[in-house]
Amino acid sequence: MDDAALADIADRLYAGPLDDFVAARTTAAKEVARQDKGLAATVRGLPKPSVAAWALNMLARNRPDVLDGLSDLGARMRAAQVSLDAPYLRELGRERRTMLADAVDIARSVAREQGRSISDAMASEVEETLRALTADEGAANAVGSGRLLKVLSADGVNDVDLEGAVALPGLLPPATSARPANAPLSAPKAKAVARTRTTAERTSQPKPTRPRLEAVRQTPRPASPPALEKAKAALAEARAAEEEATRLAGELQDQEEQARADIAQLQQETVELRSRLKAAEESLERSRKRLVATSAEAKQAARAADKANRTAVLAQERVLRLSSN
Repeated sequence: MDDAALADIADRLYAGPLDDFVAARTTAAKEVARQDKGLAATVRGLPKPSVAAWALNMLARNRPDVLDGLSDLGARMRAAQVSLDAPYLRELGRERRTMLADAVDIARSVAREQGRSISDAMASEVEETLRALTADEGAANAVGSGRLLKVLSADGVNDVDLEGAVALPGLLPPATSARPANAPLSAPKAKAVARTRTTAERTSQPKPTRPRLEAVRQTPRPASPPALEKAKAALAEARAAEEEATRLAGELQDQEEQARADIAQLQQETVELRSRLKAAEESLERSRKRLVATSAEAKQAARAADKANRTAVLAQERVLRLSSN
């Protein structure tokens, strides 16, 4: 079976519209069936990704720089965890929250460009997978492959479960960076890399180039840090998250108190306005009644004036008759 041809077919399938996946897979299998029945069978067996996984594949293929940034952040976080650098972990945790929010927005935008909207629930799955990407190097390789089949999750202690996470794990190209090797880093990233470099050098040896998806575990992974160290690192990260949550809760409580004060003031203004409205309505009703009474009196006065006018005319005519005699 031609592995290069299989990889090319898979790349085209997983880069295409999700709704067309099954039909495109069938067409691709038929096209190669005459030359290689084994290849055709393998193509027919390629799984269709979930919607969230498809959105991540679109992100990997259309905005690899986003995943590169998160992968770089994940490497720095793992180095800080190994060295139990709690202050730096808190700083990186805040950076991760911002980067994850931006990455989810970009993923939704890319999905819309590909003709599909992502619901809030799916966006949460995308965010959880990207969080796993920052916690586990294998997860980063899985997401970056562009052939992700399902969403991933990390608990902060154990390795991310990558079984069945990606299609054709053995046929992935070597990992490549979106940034040239000699390109300068941005100021924040350069500062972070400089801060972690000493720790990373103390805790790890240079790693040889591996396939992009180390996720499949086809080669032995380096030994994980002892459980106690991982637990301490998770504790440091949890405390950082707790501090941030406490700060946010304080801000929200202040906003709540201000909202309650605004509501109380508006309620008082409402009572006053209702009182003024009631007084205005009562005054309006009195004016209407006066109008009705005045209108009746005016009509009566008009009738009396008309009667008096007719009486005066008759009197004048009588005077004239008597004068002529």
